[in-house]
Amino acid sequence: MNGTRFTLEVQPILPERLQRLQELANDLFYSWDREVRGLFFRLDRQLWDECGHNPKLFLRRVSQKKLDRAAQDNVFVEDFNRVLSSYDTYRQERYRSGLEEYLDPESDLIAYFCAEFGFHESFPVYSGGLGILAGDHCKATSDLGVPLVAVGLLYHQGYFRQRIDGFGNQVAHYVDSEFADLPISPALDAKGQEVHVQIHLPGRGVMLKVWKAVAGHVTLYLLDSDLEANAPSDRAITHQLYGGDVNTRIQQEIVLGVGGVRALTSLGLQPTVWHINEGHAAFQILERTRRWVAKGMEFEAALELVAAGTVFTTHTPVPAGHDMFEHHLISSYFADYIDDLGIGMERFLALGTMPENPHVFNQTALALRGSRFHNGVSRIHGGVASEMESYVWPQVPPAENPIRYVTNGVHVHTFLAREWANLFDMRFGGGWRNELLSQEFWKRVDEIPDHGYWSLHQSLKAELMVDVRRRVRAQFARNGCSDAECERLMRFLDPDESGILTIGFARRFATYKRAALIFNDPERLARLVNDPERPVMLIFAGKAHPHDEPGRHLIQVINGFSRRPEFEGRVLMLEDYDLSLARKLVSGVDVWLNNPEYPLEASGTSGQKAGINGVLNLSVLDGWWGEGYEGDNGWAIAPHGPEFDPAYRQREDARELLDLLEHEIIPLYYDRNGHGFSDGWVKKSKQSMKTLMPRYNAERMVMDYVMGFYAPAARQRRRLLAEDAAGARELATWKSRVRKLWPGVRVSRRDPPPAKIRAGETLPVHVSVELGGLTSDDIVVECLVGTEGERGELLIHDQYQLTARETDAQGQALFTLDLSPTLPGLQYYQLRAYPYHRLLSHRFELGCMLWV
Repeated sequence: MNGTRFTLEVQPILPERLQRLQELANDLFYSWDREVRGLFFRLDRQLWDECGHNPKLFLRRVSQKKLDRAAQDNVFVEDFNRVLSSYDTYRQERYRSGLEEYLDPESDLIAYFCAEFGFHESFPVYSGGLGILAGDHCKATSDLGVPLVAVGLLYHQGYFRQRIDGFGNQVAHYVDSEFADLPISPALDAKGQEVHVQIHLPGRGVMLKVWKAVAGHVTLYLLDSDLEANAPSDRAITHQLYGGDVNTRIQQEIVLGVGGVRALTSLGLQPTVWHINEGHAAFQILERTRRWVAKGMEFEAALELVAAGTVFTTHTPVPAGHDMFEHHLISSYFADYIDDLGIGMERFLALGTMPENPHVFNQTALALRGSRFHNGVSRIHGGVASEMESYVWPQVPPAENPIRYVTNGVHVHTFLAREWANLFDMRFGGGWRNELLSQEFWKRVDEIPDHGYWSLHQSLKAELMVDVRRRVRAQFARNGCSDAECERLMRFLDPDESGILTIGFARRFATYKRAALIFNDPERLARLVNDPERPVMLIFAGKAHPHDEPGRHLIQVINGFSRRPEFEGRVLMLEDYDLSLARKLVSGVDVWLNNPEYPLEASGTSGQKAGINGVLNLSVLDGWWGEGYEGDNGWAIAPHGPEFDPAYRQREDARELLDLLEHEIIPLYYDRNGHGFSDGWVKKSKQSMKTLMPRYNAERMVMDYVMGFYAPAARQRRRLLAEDAAGARELATWKSRVRKLWPGVRVSRRDPPPAKIRAGETLPVHVSVELGGLTSDDIVVECLVGTEGERGELLIHDQYQLTARETDAQGQALFTLDLSPTLPGLQYYQLRAYPYHRLLSHRFELGCMLWV
């Protein structure tokens, strides 16, 4: 057929009774409230799916007839009004009781910066785990009433749509978002004018438009450079998420960090705490410092004041995950900016330096030096980050440096299957939603009858099978498979046969996540999955970064195994993994597989999403599972660390994985009782749900930040800001003096140490400190007492501070202690000195320490 094809969209008019559907469509609250989404779903299920679950697009395309019919349907209108009542109540109840103990909701404000936000598949400004975590953080802060605004970038092209061709190649398709289809509107200032801010790049200014998205009680501000006032190359800065070359990356990070601060200022917002979620937004430290310098402060004092109110979260233990820019690039982009800071290029570059690569500017290093509250995202990752970034505090043992951890959590109302929520409503009442932090409450999971628990999960698995079957048919048909071949490949995807043990593996396809580990012994795996009495199905999904060739190769490998005769139909590689597919997978499979190289999994929240749905984790003891595994709530693969040969690690981890599968998991799943289900499996699944629900939800995570990071940062900022920032000036001056004089400090034991004393006696300890120009008030001398660990390390039991005595004319200070040991028998003690000031956020933040 020849001729031009014209597009025409017939848009309906919302009936008066349903006018507020538009309001619901413009609040990302729908991304975690199923009742809101259910209203659109009920109007036209097929169109809802075709529109990618996008409420605004749906309301433009739904038929007038269906809207009019719904407006006359008393049942629909009653449900609509009930959802509105619940929504209005949520909007009115801003603060959760008890929050004011830590923050003042009226005066405190958290500014949360991140390069991506994953709220929902209809809002494609995210790529993976970092974005989903940021979205969950915002949702939980909204639920809790934590005063927070979020700042990010509005990408015209979010992360790519993935297709897998007949050869297993990942094909990336980028789709431009229509801003009219997104739940956003231009941000307005106090005068009702659109907010535009300007940043400066080499030789030019770039204008940025600020957009606003509402997510319950949280407002998300997104920056957009695609304005007619900008040159075409600058309009493209915010075009694609993680796209372009290194110049695009640094420009995006300047837009996010510098532009984000200017946007909040133009909006009249004055955050008291700034949270940098990963290093992409670290340039905000420079902009905030510049603003204080412009008010007359010296750079070092301004930096102290900025850092006092800044929280930094690092997410990756993989070196390649940290943004680094060559010095010539930094010099090019920040030459004029450095003049505004009142410092030289050498001092500027030192903010981002690291010993291993002194010729690059590391955004993680900048974020650490420009903040005073830092954390990894699990207990293991906190330790790894303390080691990786120990260069910031070179003389301090990594275990004692200021990096702590907050283990990630997931937003329960987003990822808990509707069927589980309905069951909880029926058994526990709606109040369970307020008990997410109560471990005692979730023991009530045991009250659910085993047969009903098993049946509910089987129904979720049947739903998953229907969805997977639809996806697989479309994928195979597009790649040229005949109907007969499609049916053969899908022969095990029968919702009526949902009793088959199903294992899920879905995440970003990076090599360290080892998607193909289970195929390390393909003959053994083939025997297991094809057992006629106890069959197994493996479902894989995930995207590799388009420039990550090894990651893309992994997808080819998995796809290749899926087409081998012994795995055909038993192994499936699904394309285009997104939030919609994730919600089905984490609730529908039986086992969630995670087998990264230890210790490279920072957290790994997909396993938490599965766990709260009763899915059992089979995971390497890395990330969150290192603290979540309790022996009876899943299975653990004991990790072989980097000290082992890579081939040996791969072989042994794969062997243990298959051993667990063959000897524990498969037998337990198929050990059916007279009622057709496995008592042992249900018991373990319940244990997973009741132990993980209260510990790994996003509300617990946010409250950890509130109590351990936001509230202390707000207090510390107030301390340094008081009396015209006198504290910041005093601390900066003191630090400068200590850094200059510390190389001249010497510490020695003055008295010969006895090797033994009698019980009840005291041990006199005398330490001489050559002050090198400092005073005894600048220094703490400490005695650590403990026992020896397995690796020869000192396990500290007690710490004592020595008392400063006289200082002689040569600057030698005497510090003494009469030590009364509390431990019996053989023990050890060590002596150390470090600089200390009452205004420090962390006693070791200077990174200076000397040992006797």
